[in-house]
Amino acid sequence: MKRSPRGQSPVRVSCVRSSNYQEIFTLKRTFVLSALAALLSVAAVAQTDQPGPAPAPYKYEAYAGFAYTSLNQVDLSRHGLMGAKVSLTRNWGKYFGLAGTGDYYKWATGSGNPGHPWVYSFMVAPEAHADLWGPLSGFVFGEVGVEHTGGESMSPDTSFAGGFGIGMSWRLSDRWSIRTSGDRVAASFSPNHNTPQLAYSTHRTWNARATIGPVFRF
Repeated sequence: MKRSPRGQSPVRVSCVRSSNYQEIFTLKRTFVLSALAALLSVAAVAQTDQPGPAPAPYKYEAYAGFAYTSLNQVDLSRHGLMGAKVSLTRNWGKYFGLAGTGDYYKWATGSGNPGHPWVYSFMVAPEAHADLWGPLSGFVFGEVGVEHTGGESMSPDTSFAGGFGIGMSWRLSDRWSIRTSGDRVAASFSPNHNTPQLAYSTHRTWNARATIGPVFRF
């Protein structure tokens, strides 16, 4: 019988080879299982980190805040009026909305206004808005509606009105923001203290207005 190298018996050589094959097979199996485990882990992490669908944007914004208006339609007025403004905006998509607004001004910023004037208006205002930086966004709008001036015996005391404005909003949370805006509104009234020849003659005046307050989205 032919002996194996170095005098090893065939049985021992066969056992050694079988042991080597088993070790190689074990290493291959361990490598394959480790690779599969790594791939499954990567897939699980990727699935976990994948962002879900973005939440639907809120369609409505409700606003209420402090407001100011000048008083150019009242002759001899030296001070504007303070009051409040409210609005409800319906948004369509990311950039456009339509607002309905109402405001009321009663309290003078100082003495010097004749009589006891007060003003209110109702407007419809299409607007365009966009994010500017981080929580800061801006918007521009036009507006049309009616304005009433009381306490001055004007005739007429209600006028078609319209104007334009700009504003900014600072987002505090997902639903709350602080908004400030300013606009200029034109209307036609018959100024007080007209001469008889100009009685009831309407004159267009422009009033600057401003407002600041919280916004709630829903």
